[in-house]
Amino acid sequence: MSFGVNHYLLKKLCISGGICILIYLGLILSLRVWQTRLMFFPSEVLRNRPSAVGLHYEDVWIQVQQEKINAWWIPSTHPNSPVILYLHGNGSNLGDLPEKVLLLHQLGLSVLVIDYRGYGLSKGDFPSEQSVYQDADAAWNYLTVQRGIPPEKIVLYGHSLGGAIAIELAYRHQDVAGVIVEGTYTSMRKMVDYTFPYLWLPTDLILTQQFNSIEKIRVLNIPFLFIHGTDDRVVPYQMSQELYAAASFPKTLLLIPNAGHNNLAATGGQKYLKAISDFIQSVNLETTR
Repeated sequence: MSFGVNHYLLKKLCISGGICILIYLGLILSLRVWQTRLMFFPSEVLRNRPSAVGLHYEDVWIQVQQEKINAWWIPSTHPNSPVILYLHGNGSNLGDLPEKVLLLHQLGLSVLVIDYRGYGLSKGDFPSEQSVYQDADAAWNYLTVQRGIPPEKIVLYGHSLGGAIAIELAYRHQDVAGVIVEGTYTSMRKMVDYTFPYLWLPTDLILTQQFNSIEKIRVLNIPFLFIHGTDDRVVPYQMSQELYAAASFPKTLLLIPNAGHNNLAATGGQKYLKAISDFIQSVNLETTR
């Protein structure tokens, strides 16, 4: 009788264990297939436009493979001014950027801002690491080919996820004048470790979206400005310190006390603007010698 009971319990345990294993494997497979849904949060609604802050702009459509992405071109009033190619984060779109564009424009810069496929009015499927890289590359080609802007006049500027995209774009086009990265992480692998420290899953097996900026930046000989808030609860500021340590000279690191992930300009004030202005001036002078 006891053998029968033990056999029954063993059978129950085997079935339960098998179900747990299937659930575990199903979770791994789901995360591998659907992980982009946890990284990208596109919205089609544009809350604002540059005209709302008094800026004249050109609504631009840039071809990417069989689709088109939406962009805004805001030219400077100064001839031959440096150009910013601005790349936003994973939860923003063009409608969140007019105030940011205004700050850059007031520094005497021309600005091109883009929405990746799946964001705002841009056409295309749900974004991925490779698709946002392609979108940024298309924006680069728009500036250098269609508008004839020399690469040495272009500064890449990326916030959060956009910083990882800017680093990849600099990796592809190492004749760029410089790169500004703001609130940016070292790699998606490290972000998973930071966000889910007790995640008992084979992350390296699951992760297909790498955004491995720390490895790319080691081989770049390009001027960098790193900006991060010390109260950032999304991406720890220590990641900018790691990127700074890995980068070659010339490089600058600006840590803004009490600033979070999305309020760097407001918290940093003139110190923030001066760091950007000084960096732009330094790379512009370097490339015009």
